[in-house]
Amino acid sequence: MKSTIAEIRERFDNDVERFSNLETGQQSTIDATISLELITEAAKNIAPDATHLLDIGCGAGNYTLKMLSKLPGLHCTLVDLSQPMLSKAFERVSAQTAGNVETRQGDIRELPLAPNSYDIILAGAVLHHLRDDEDWTRTFTKLYGLLKPGGCLMISDLVTQDNEKLTSYIWNKYGDYLEGFGGKEYRQKVLDYIAKEDSPRSVTYQLNLMKQVGFQTVEVLHKNLCFAAFGGIK
Repeated sequence: MKSTIAEIRERFDNDVERFSNLETGQQSTIDATISLELITEAAKNIAPDATHLLDIGCGAGNYTLKMLSKLPGLHCTLVDLSQPMLSKAFERVSAQTAGNVETRQGDIRELPLAPNSYDIILAGAVLHHLRDDEDWTRTFTKLYGLLKPGGCLMISDLVTQDNEKLTSYIWNKYGDYLEGFGGKEYRQKVLDYIAKEDSPRSVTYQLNLMKQVGFQTVEVLHKNLCFAAFGGIK
C-alpha cells in the first residue's frame, strides 16, 4: 500500500527546516541544483514577460525563489499539502518579490484555481506522488488548463525508465549513489520510502501525456539516472 495524502503531509510537516536549504534538502536528488537552474532559466526564456507564477508542491519555496532571481516582481501562488511548509515559503518568498504572494494549502488535484491564469507553473519533486493513469491524465489536464496561452509547465522530478530491465539497472545505480553518499542504511532508507510513497513515471510517458492533453511543444532539459528536468509549452 502506498502512503496516503495525510501520511505524506505529516512527513513534510516535520521536515521544514531541512527543505529550506536546497543543498541539505535535496541530498537524495541527483543534480538538484542543475535541474533547478535549468527549469527556471527555461521558464524565463519561454515567458520573459511573465507576471504570474504557480508553484505546486512548493515546499519551503526554493523553486519560486530561484525563479524570482531571474524574473523579479512575479505574483506568486504557492501550493502545498503542508501548512508549515507554506508558512516558511510565504516568509521567504514575500521578502523577495514586490508582487502578491498567495498560499493555498491542499492537493493541487482538488484546489479550485482560475483557468488561463499563470504564465509559469513549476512542479519540483511533486508529480511522482500521482498514482494511476487516470490520476496522471486528470492532473496534467488541469495544469494545462491553468496556463495562459504560451505559458509553460516546467518539471524537475524522480522518473523511471520505459524498459523494466533498464529501470532495474538505473535503480541499482541510484542505490550505489545513495550508498556512496550516506552508507548502506541511508541507501535502504531512501529506497524504502520511494517504494512506499512514490509512483514515478518515465520522461517519455509524461511528455506523451503532455502532448495528449494539448501542449504544443515539449522539451527535455536534463536527465541523470532516475532524475530529470523537462517541460511543455501551451
